[in-house]
Amino acid sequence: MPLPRPLRFLPALTLLACAPQPPSTGTPQARPPVELAAPAGDEWYRHAVFYEIFVRSFQDSNGDGKGDLPGLISRLDYLNDGDPSTTTDLGVDALWLMPVFDSPSYHGYDVVDYERIHPDYGTVEDFERLCAEAHRRGMRVILDLVLNHSSSQHPWFVESASSRTSAKRDWYQWNDTDPGWRQPWDLFSKGATWYERNGAYYYGVFWSGMPDLNLKTPAVREEVKRIASFWLGKGADGFRLDAARYLIETGGGLSGQADTPETHAFWKELAAHVRSVKPDAVLVGENWTTTPLIATYYGSTARVPGGDELALNFNFPLAEELLEAARTGDAADVTVKLAEMRSHYPAGVADAPFLTNHDQVRVATQLGGKAGSLVTAASLLLTLPGSPFLYYGEELGMANGTTHNDEAKRTPMAWDTSAGAGFTTGTPWFSFSPGAEHTHVAAQVNTPGSLLSRYRELIRARHASPALERGGLKLLTPTQGRAPTLAFLRTVGDERVLVVHNLADAALTAGPFELEGDSSEVLFADPSVGSLLRNGGGWSVTLPGRATGIWRLR
Repeated sequence: MPLPRPLRFLPALTLLACAPQPPSTGTPQARPPVELAAPAGDEWYRHAVFYEIFVRSFQDSNGDGKGDLPGLISRLDYLNDGDPSTTTDLGVDALWLMPVFDSPSYHGYDVVDYERIHPDYGTVEDFERLCAEAHRRGMRVILDLVLNHSSSQHPWFVESASSRTSAKRDWYQWNDTDPGWRQPWDLFSKGATWYERNGAYYYGVFWSGMPDLNLKTPAVREEVKRIASFWLGKGADGFRLDAARYLIETGGGLSGQADTPETHAFWKELAAHVRSVKPDAVLVGENWTTTPLIATYYGSTARVPGGDELALNFNFPLAEELLEAARTGDAADVTVKLAEMRSHYPAGVADAPFLTNHDQVRVATQLGGKAGSLVTAASLLLTLPGSPFLYYGEELGMANGTTHNDEAKRTPMAWDTSAGAGFTTGTPWFSFSPGAEHTHVAAQVNTPGSLLSRYRELIRARHASPALERGGLKLLTPTQGRAPTLAFLRTVGDERVLVVHNLADAALTAGPFELEGDSSEVLFADPSVGSLLRNGGGWSVTLPGRATGIWRLR
């Protein structure tokens, strides 16, 4: 039985009805242009391309049908072979491993031992070897660290529940009666959060099997910091922090169960500790909420460039608009979201854009498998500022499974046409997604024009341009009205890079863009993209449907 996860923002699935507009984006803007500052600092994570992996579904090494760390190590060259001169690897800079600690569940979000690797995946020594091999190839590794809650089978909770006088009683929240709090992500939720055990009630915001740790207790905070130090010492380069909004409660209701000042104070405390142990380690926050609230999790940029709280925060609102733009061919809401970020995000912080993750229906399924929409989604993600996150298989157009549980979002990776799709010699722990017989790595790795090739080429374009990789953004598309193109200027130092996306299915001419420069150099351009022309002080270009062009201006 799958464990319940919170209901958050559902992806917008309704197509926007828009009246036809002239195919031009050169209309002068009535408002000041939207500009986002370049990320402050030069830490690796402020411009890295991350790749999210569910180890159970990536590569099996022993034939038991479950992916493991040795299997992942065997596939590292697919992700980054460490040789910049080759073009057959994806070229990502960092790996995010979904939970790998010992757990009674397939997903691992209910931990029973924070210092032991799940037996299905291997050992601590396997993890150390993974980090060494990844680092040798120029990649970093971050771990999913679940601090909001543990498993109800964790020895801490077993001891806490054993007696009102237990030494670990205050490691969790207990009450003599049920306070009646509901799950805070839904104003109309009837989901209980307090559960009876041995004559008292404990708090678990997600479900009874995952009781919330009580981070008001100093001993718990110190233990959490010790665990972080342990894994940093084993080679980890940082942590993705699950359910970061729900850490410390001060009462019932949204204001008491989410985004409390005490939660922010603890993240600052943990961030300072992590920096003291490994100065370039990163903390990435899962704060599934609105742009203004996400912005608060960066903390103060006055004390630490880029923020003294969580260095990266997943941009859920932007992800929704990127998918909507890819689906409808209209970037209007993307421009509005970028303007909202400009208004709320502290200057100099690094965004963490993405398309979908393990809690969401996969991109290919949401976009109906349409090649043009998948191309657009990839192009938008990999040209925006910050540190983009890819979900494994996304680069292939991997579809969702056919069931309605979370397992269907986390199905095994298909590598080839063999019986186990190159994933296993045994029986896969869960069935492959529909279309795996043709949506696999072997079918795309040597195929120009494939979706995988596009991801590789765009990532290489990022790495070849400091402005694309770590620069700021100046939006050239108006923030009013329908936007069949999305154009912006990426800048850092003296480098200026023009990016133009045609989201429409038909060809159109974009511009004129009144930007300095007498010549241009192509960094990336789809077939049949016209030459970037300068006429009367402005740059213009004609692009086929769903095409992208990227030029360095000189």
